[in-house]
Amino acid sequence: MTITITAFETSPDRGRGLARDMGVRWALEEVGQPYDVRLVTFETMKQPAHLAIQPFGQIPTYEESGLALFESGAIILHIAERHGGLLPQDGDARARAIAWMFAAVATIEPPIVERSMAMLFEKDESWFAARQAMLDQRLGRKLDALAARLGEGEWLDDAFSAGDLLVINVLRRLGPSGFLNGYPALTAYVARGEARPAFQRAFAAQLAVFVAASGG
Repeated sequence: MTITITAFETSPDRGRGLARDMGVRWALEEVGQPYDVRLVTFETMKQPAHLAIQPFGQIPTYEESGLALFESGAIILHIAERHGGLLPQDGDARARAIAWMFAAVATIEPPIVERSMAMLFEKDESWFAARQAMLDQRLGRKLDALAARLGEGEWLDDAFSAGDLLVINVLRRLGPSGFLNGYPALTAYVARGEARPAFQRAFAAQLAVFVAASGG
């Protein structure tokens, strides 16, 4: 049965590849699995049919042969475990790759999202400057540690893995802010991920949806 994922019919990221279906598309492209996409509106996501699959009314979802999953990290882990190419065969290396998957969504992404939400919704508050300084410092500590771990390596642990995919996908959220410019090793790391043919195919597929929706 063909894999079906959900994505925004009209994405707020305006075709920049930042919507959360991007990581799932990228993973499927890396392992060479075809998939269909069911486009949903914000209204559709709050309807019972979608909530039965994604109880929080978000995207993406993943359906295949009676299995329905939500949460992009969990979906990518499922893809990586079911198909070769994203997790090492060696047991220890495999465990380390999965650890980086968890680090991406549980350690690196939260301060990135909190900072971006503050910039979006709190910048007119009198106390924003002090809060932004605190958020920048908090995020900087995470990126300092990540850059130190990466060092001069191409990937986090020898070969490219689902861990790299998720970490890079999270770091890409910093692109519009320019925050990553202070970390040349991480900037190059993200660029290596974006240069992968599988990423390019996934990005083009997501961009095509935006172009179609905008009448381009």
